[in-house]
Amino acid sequence: MPADARRIGLTLALGTLLVVIDTTVTVVAVPAMVTGLDTTLPAVGWVTTAYLLGIVAVIPLATWSANRFGARRVYLAALLVFVAGSILAGLATTVTALVACRAVQGLGGGLLNPVGSAIGLRAVAREHRGRLMSFLALPLVIGPVCGPPLAGWLIEVTSWRWIFLINVPLGLLALLVSARALPADPAPGAARERIDGVGLALLSGGAVLVVLGGTLLDGVRRAAGAGLLVAGLVLLAGFTRRALRGTGSRDRPPLVDLWLLGRPPFGAGAGVLVCFGAAYFGTMAVLPLYAQGVRGDSVAVVGALSLPQAVAVGVTAQVATRLVDRLPAHRIVLTGTVLGLAGVLGLFAATVADAGYPLVLAASVLVGAGSGATLMPAMTLVLRDLDQAETPRGTTLLNLLQRLSAALGVAAVAVVLNVLVGLRLPGGVAAMLVLDAPSRSAARADLAAAVGGSYLIAVALIAASVVIALRALPGTRARVPADRGHPRASPLRAGRSGRASGLPGPEGSLAGAAISDQRGSESGRS
Repeated sequence: MPADARRIGLTLALGTLLVVIDTTVTVVAVPAMVTGLDTTLPAVGWVTTAYLLGIVAVIPLATWSANRFGARRVYLAALLVFVAGSILAGLATTVTALVACRAVQGLGGGLLNPVGSAIGLRAVAREHRGRLMSFLALPLVIGPVCGPPLAGWLIEVTSWRWIFLINVPLGLLALLVSARALPADPAPGAARERIDGVGLALLSGGAVLVVLGGTLLDGVRRAAGAGLLVAGLVLLAGFTRRALRGTGSRDRPPLVDLWLLGRPPFGAGAGVLVCFGAAYFGTMAVLPLYAQGVRGDSVAVVGALSLPQAVAVGVTAQVATRLVDRLPAHRIVLTGTVLGLAGVLGLFAATVADAGYPLVLAASVLVGAGSGATLMPAMTLVLRDLDQAETPRGTTLLNLLQRLSAALGVAAVAVVLNVLVGLRLPGGVAAMLVLDAPSRSAARADLAAAVGGSYLIAVALIAASVVIALRALPGTRARVPADRGHPRASPLRAGRSGRASGLPGPEGSLAGAAISDQRGSESGRS
C-alpha cells in the first residue's frame, strides 16, 4: 500500500476516533453531570440522545455537501464544527445548553465518517481498498473500549467537563494533520447540484424520528417512542417513493442513490450489513443487563465482560480487512456471519441456562470474531468497485442504513426484553434492576430465561445475514452497467461521469486514473 494512502487512512481514523469515543464517554459521566448541573437523570439522558440525533440528521447531507463544496473542505469544516461543539459543551452551565451543544457536536461528527470514507476510497486504487478499510475500522474497535476508561480517569482527576474539552487539542491536531494529508479537492464541474429540500425533510426527519423513537422505546415513554418510530418509518417510505420515482430535476437529484441497492454486490452486501448490524448493536445492552439484573454483579464486572469481545472484534477486523484484497471477499463475509450466528446461539443458550461466565465469554468472543469478519469486509466488498461519482453516494447510503438498522435493532430488542421480563416480574426491566438480593436470587432462573430469550432476535437477524451471504453475495465481482435495472432515465443518473454533479470524472485525479486503468485491464482480460 503506498505511503500516501497509508497516511490518509491513519488521518481519517483519527477524526473518526473522536466521534466514536464521544458516543460512549457520557455513560460514565452521568452521575457527575447530574450533580454538577443540578439536574435529573432523565434530563442528562438527552445529552447522549442529542448527539446521536445530530449525527443521523446530517448524514443525508454528506453526498450533496461533498459534491457542492468539495469533500476535503467539508471534512475540515465538520472537524471545526465538532471542536466548536466540544468547547461549548465543556463550558455549558445548564443541562439544556449541554444538550444543544451535544447536538452541534453530532452535526459535525456525523459528516466525518461518510465524507472521510469517500475521500479515502477515492484516493486509493481498488486493490488497496481493503487495506484502507482496516485503518477506518480501528476507531470502531478502539473507541468503545477506550471511551469509558478515559472518561472515568478525566472525571477522577479533573471534572466531567474535560470529557468534552479533551476533544479540543485532539480535534485541532486532527485538523492540522488532515489539512496536510488529505488530497486537494479537484476543480468542480460547470454545474453544481442544488439540494432537494423535500427529500432532505423526508429523509433527515424520518431518520431522526426512527432513532428517537427507538431510544424512547427503551424507557418509560414507550407509547411516545412507538408513535415516533412509526412516523419516522412513514417519512422514510415517502422518501423512498420520491427517490425511486426520480422526482426532481437534473440539478436537484435525490440525496441518496437507492438504485445502488439493485446492483448485486452493493444490495447483497448492504443486506448483510443491515441484518448483522441490527443484531450486533441491538443486543449490546443484553449482557450488561444479564450481569447486573440477573446476577447482581457490579459495573466493574460489566466492563470486564465487554473486553474479550472488543479484543476479538479488533483483531479479526484487522486480519479480515487485509485478507479482503487477497482472498474472495464473499467467503470472508460468509465465514464471519457463520461465526456470529454460532456466537449468538451460544449467548442465548448460556444466558437462558444461567450457565456461568466462562461459557458466556466464549460465546462473546465468537460474536466479536464474527463481527470483525463481517462488518468491515462487507463494507469493503460493497464500496470498492464504485467509481468516482458513486463513492460519496455509496458511503452516505451505507452510513445511513447502518445507523437506522442499529436503532431498529435496539428498539426490537428493548421491546422483547421488556415483554419477556414483564411476564415474569411486574415492572419489567426497570423493576429487575432495583431488586434486592434475596428477591433476585429467588427469581434468578426466570429472569435469566427472560433476558437470555431476547437473543432470539439476534439469532433470526444473523441467520438472515448468513442466507444473504450464502445466496446473494457474488462470487465474482463483475461490474453492472450503471443503467441496468433503472426503469427510466432519471435525474438520479444525471452527471454520472461527475460533470453535472460537481464531481470530476474518473480521469480527473490519480485515483480516478487508477480505477480507469483497472477497468481497462479487466476489459482486456474479458
